[in-house]
Amino acid sequence: MSKCILVIDVQNDFVDGALGTKEAVEMLPRLVEKLKNEKDASLVFTQDTHKDNYLDTNEGKHLPVKHCIKNTDGWRIAPALSEFLKKAEVIEKKSFGSTRLPSVVAKYDEVELVGLCTDICVISNALLLKAFFPEKKISVDPTCCAGVTPESHNSAIEVMKLCQVDIAE
Repeated sequence: MSKCILVIDVQNDFVDGALGTKEAVEMLPRLVEKLKNEKDASLVFTQDTHKDNYLDTNEGKHLPVKHCIKNTDGWRIAPALSEFLKKAEVIEKKSFGSTRLPSVVAKYDEVELVGLCTDICVISNALLLKAFFPEKKISVDPTCCAGVTPESHNSAIEVMKLCQVDIAE
């Protein structure tokens, strides 16, 4: 059985930068520990990637905070995860969900999502993958995710449960 851990947008701007939260900072050591203990799983990282004209985009008009501008420090994967990047595939994405992910993870029997933000990009990609692969095990480890708020994190977990995404206990 092959497994992929999909690390969603654990970038400086979402940890302790422009859109960072204390929950994201507190989650990061748990994620590092999880990845250290997952010896057999393949790793795929996503990177939220915007251009300098972000505020002129549809997303920028709804979320007017410049973040994850390509090649800035905020765009980079959190340094605590650098040791795992050596053996990971990294995919840039320009929106909440990545339309490239289904082709990247198609070869795996199981896909587990972790990362940021539970209530935006994690849920978007989990539901996208569940739609593409209704019979594949798609799961989320909520202890290795953080949302915009603790309440929206919990709401996203409940929605994913309703949509038959497995939630790790």
